[in-house]
Amino acid sequence: MSATTADTHVFDVREDNFEAEVLQASLTTPILVDFWAEWCGPCKTLGPMLEKLAAEFNGAFRLAKVDVDKSQQLAGMFGIRSIPTVMLVKDGQIVDGFAGALPEGQLREFLQRHVQPLDGAANDEEVAPESPEEAINRIQQAIAAEPDRAELKLDLALALMRAGNADAAEAELTSLPANLATDARAVRLRNQLDLARALKGAPSLPELQQRVQADANDWAARDLLGVRLLLEDDAAAGLDQFLAILEKARDWNDGQAKKRLLAAFATLDDAELVGRYRRRMASLLF
Repeated sequence: MSATTADTHVFDVREDNFEAEVLQASLTTPILVDFWAEWCGPCKTLGPMLEKLAAEFNGAFRLAKVDVDKSQQLAGMFGIRSIPTVMLVKDGQIVDGFAGALPEGQLREFLQRHVQPLDGAANDEEVAPESPEEAINRIQQAIAAEPDRAELKLDLALALMRAGNADAAEAELTSLPANLATDARAVRLRNQLDLARALKGAPSLPELQQRVQADANDWAARDLLGVRLLLEDDAAAGLDQFLAILEKARDWNDGQAKKRLLAAFATLDDAELVGRYRRRMASLLF
């Protein structure tokens, strides 16, 4: 990425130019706002990736950098409680966002939900999303270069989980220092691991489906079917299985259906889906 390209799509913003450079400018071009600080370790991981993607998307969005130490009023106005925090502004409104240093593959997925690279992007060849294996290799190299950066271990744990290596992900998660063990991403990963652990030695998806069809009150089969569907990218169908248990056998296995639902809600990105199923769960419980 050349300095010229970076300067074209990345700029600093403070209180005095935020309205013009972000809110007004977003009426024509989406603006990704990165709240960061010099002392923030994860910011040093996320920032270069965002700048790289801004160049690759070639003007489909622009990246506004807000140093929270220099723009405390602006950070307060947006309720920034942790950094890095990223918000996407379109048509003068915040339309999406996230907190923490996501891996590059997830950053691409986030951006592609809202914008697409313009013709003449920095790379002529289409850039494929980073695979979990590529992410693991990249993060391991970063850890080797900076072994004292504990937040990289959390990044590695998340990449290992995406690659399907739950045991290695759990080992990295267990080794995190106390301040990172309560990070939102760590809590989410812990719930994913709990769900994945339930499937050790479990029957296959077709076998579980057959068992539920043969006996709608086979709660053990329905529970495992819900976990399989949830982890195999059919979240709504998985949640439906847990709700079915909650409706007919709320106290089965010490209220496991409710526990499954709460764990599932903690792992899902789809806020609308989670909200809908939270309401359905509440209607059965109260």
